Amino acid sequence: MRIYFRLALSLLACGMAGSCLSATAQVLDATLPMQYIPLEIPCRAVDTRPTGDPVTGGSVRNFNPAGGGCANLLTPTSGVIAYAMNVTVLPHGPLSFLTIWPAGEPQPGVSTLNSPDGRTKANAAIVTGGTKGQVSVLAHNTTDVLLDVSGYFVSSEPAVPTYTFFPITPCRVVDTRHPNGQFGSPSLVAKQQRTFQLDMSSCHLSRAPEEAGGAFSINVTVIPKGNKPVGHVTVWGTSSRNPETPATSTVNVPTGTMTANAAIISVNPITGESISVFASDDTDIAIDVNGYFAIGQLALGGLSLYTLPPCRILDTRPNGEFQGKRTVPVTTDNNCSVSGVAKAYVLNATVVPPGPLTFLTLWADGTNQPGTSTLNAEDGVTSSNMAIVETTNGSIDAFASQTTQLLLDISAYFAP
Repeated sequence: MRIYFRLALSLLACGMAGSCLSATAQVLDATLPMQYIPLEIPCRAVDTRPTGDPVTGGSVRNFNPAGGGCANLLTPTSGVIAYAMNVTVLPHGPLSFLTIWPAGEPQPGVSTLNSPDGRTKANAAIVTGGTKGQVSVLAHNTTDVLLDVSGYFVSSEPAVPTYTFFPITPCRVVDTRHPNGQFGSPSLVAKQQRTFQLDMSSCHLSRAPEEAGGAFSINVTVIPKGNKPVGHVTVWGTSSRNPETPATSTVNVPTGTMTANAAIISVNPITGESISVFASDDTDIAIDVNGYFAIGQLALGGLSLYTLPPCRILDTRPNGEFQGKRTVPVTTDNNCSVSGVAKAYVLNATVVPPGPLTFLTLWADGTNQPGTSTLNAEDGVTSSNMAIVETTNGSIDAFASQTTQLLLDISAYFAP
């Protein structure tokens, strides 16, 4: 806010307060570089529960992520779009898998999330808007679906402030399990909001989002107290105008087991690098940061998003499980046509462990393993999570604390 705060506020008029985009977006040209526009407060676009009209098993439904509570935020002009969203399922029984992709495009051979035991589950996703800006959802079994939107990507427009991505080495900025006196403590108390000033952490985060707004790419891990269920945890950028908790959710933990989910959290320049958290029940949380979005017109050297047809780059099931470290080539040894100039990948990681899996971590190959995690499956149940993973050489590394199968699907990448 000190150096270019006034300029930033004028640029933010469209990006943080509302949209310059319509629900009639066209199918995306994957060769177009796209930049991010954060919403100040996440919004709920779709909730099938009030109408009693779930997605029935084996069927495909189209939804508009620019509708519902997001309708007033994603309007005016037409253009191409990719949504940063959180997908939550409330299955009516076991849900083998759910897949989400651009409407009007062929169904890809990938999955977005799984709930084989029928629990409420959430997973972040960056999904291109297809025909009329819509996304298609296939549920293998009947389930209700919630879609929450935190922002969107568009091809660069001169009159619109857009944000480019800067990957960083994953770093843990908040851990409420720390002893009193260390950043993050104490634990979250049920039905109370907490605010964390991220620049007080030991991660030495860039001040670009604080100076002119933007967003952080984070991973939120919920560690329930005494293995008791946590209905939901919501994480959002602290708002200067609306102190209320958004009517959205980030993570659901109905079984009381450690659960993670990714999110892109907007940063309001008035409140600085501050994020707010609400938990329905007592719990601990850990928050890891793996990158940030800053205004491309002001912060040079950022990366743009390039979308791909969702594609599976790794499936260990034909060749057996693994434990420990494994290197995964992304630009070679698969048919996903990922550009060699990519500097970070948008992945969906799914683990299928035969027993408890304390954690799985993904990071850039050729660098030291960070002290962070990507997902957890301590109960041994199939689990998924979106991850934005930096690369320096076209590959990434994966570390599994115990034996597991691993599936990696790619839907986009970031490049200059």
